[in-house]
Amino acid sequence: MSRVHETDVYFDPYDVDINADPYPAYARLRDEAPIYHNDRYDFWALSRHHDVERGLVNWQTFSNTRSDILDIIRADVDLPPGVIMFEDPPLHGMHRGLMSRVFTPRAMAALEDQVRQFCIGILDPLVGAERFDVITELASVMPMRVIGMLLGIPEDDQIAVREKTDSDLRTRPGEPMQVKQGKVASGDMFADYIDWRAEHPSDDLMTRLLNAEFEDEHGDTRTLTRQEVLTYTAVIAGAGNETTGRLIGWLVKLLAEHPDQRRHVVEDRSLIPNVIDEALRFEPTGHATARIVTEDVEYHGTTVPAGSPMLMLIGAANRDPRRYRDPDVFDIHRNDIQHLTFGWGVHHCLGASLARLEGRVALDELLNRFPEWDVDHDDIQLAPTSTVRGWQRMPIVIP
Repeated sequence: MSRVHETDVYFDPYDVDINADPYPAYARLRDEAPIYHNDRYDFWALSRHHDVERGLVNWQTFSNTRSDILDIIRADVDLPPGVIMFEDPPLHGMHRGLMSRVFTPRAMAALEDQVRQFCIGILDPLVGAERFDVITELASVMPMRVIGMLLGIPEDDQIAVREKTDSDLRTRPGEPMQVKQGKVASGDMFADYIDWRAEHPSDDLMTRLLNAEFEDEHGDTRTLTRQEVLTYTAVIAGAGNETTGRLIGWLVKLLAEHPDQRRHVVEDRSLIPNVIDEALRFEPTGHATARIVTEDVEYHGTTVPAGSPMLMLIGAANRDPRRYRDPDVFDIHRNDIQHLTFGWGVHHCLGASLARLEGRVALDELLNRFPEWDVDHDDIQLAPTSTVRGWQRMPIVIP
C-alpha cells in the first residue's frame, strides 16, 4: 500500500471538540489528506466533493451491505433483511420500489395540510412569549407526529416511539454508539401495534405495508413477513425523526445569525425552498455516511484495501471550494446550491421530499408569528450523537 499524504491533521467523528466545529478539520482534510486514515478506529475518509459524489454513485466498490453507519460496520453485527440503507442492487431496488409507493409526491402533498395544522397548534399558544426552546416545543415533536400520521401510530404512543428512536442514536460524549446484536432496526417496540393494525386495517402506511404485494428476489409474488414489516417501520420511524428535527433547529439558528436574509424570506416566502437546501448544504444533519470497500481502490496515490470501512464526509464535500463559490458563506440566493446531504445515486434518501415539506411548513408558520428572533447562545446544547449533528436545546428570544 502506498501512502503519500504526510500530515498531522486528525479527524475523529466521536471527538467532542471537533464536532463542535468540524469545518476547520474538513478544510485541512480536503487540502492535506483528501484520502485519510484514522488509525485509532481503523476507517478511511474522503472529503472532496468530486470524490464523495463519485463514491456515493459507485455502489459496486463502496457497498452498503454492512450498514451506512460506521459504528454498526465496526460492531460487525448481523443486520436484518429489508433495510434499504443496508442493501445494494438488485435487492435494494426491489425493497426501494416497495417503499417508493409510500413516499410519492401525491402522498407527501396530501400530508401538508395535516402538518400545517399541527404546527399551528404548537405555535399559536407561544405567541406573546418572550422566549421558548424551539427544539423542545417544535423540532423534537413535529417529525414524529408526521411519521405517526404516515404510520397511523396513535398520538399517545408517539412520545415513547420518539424517545426510543432518539436513544438508539445517542452516544456518550467522545464514544462510539453502543451497537447490540439483534437490536439494529429490530422494530420490537412496534410488534403489538402491528398485530393490532393487521386486525384493524386503515388508510395508513402500516396497512399498506401489511398488504402490499411484490416480487421478491426469488421471483415469487408475496406480501411482507411480519418481521419485514417490523423492520420497515423501525427504519421509517428512526430515519424520519432524528434528521428532520435537526434540520428545523439549523433553520432557526442560521436565520437568527443572518437577519438580513431572514427579512428577505419574511417578505418573499418563495425563497423558503432555497433556505431549506442552503441550510442542508451549509449545516447538513448527517455529516458522513459509511460504506465498506469491496475491492482495493486508489485515491490520490494511496491504496485503500478491500474490506475497509470508508466514511464519505458529506459535511466536508458540501463546503468544498472546488465545487462551490464562497462555500463557508450561508447564502440563500446562491445558484450553486445543490448538495449531497440526501445522498446521491441509488441510495438517495427516499424521505427527502418529506423532510423538505416539514422544514418548509415549520419555517413558514414560524415566520407567520415570529418574523424576528435571537438564539440564546449561552444556553444551547448540541445533541450527543456521532451520526446526526444538531441541537438538543435551543432557546430563542423574541424581541
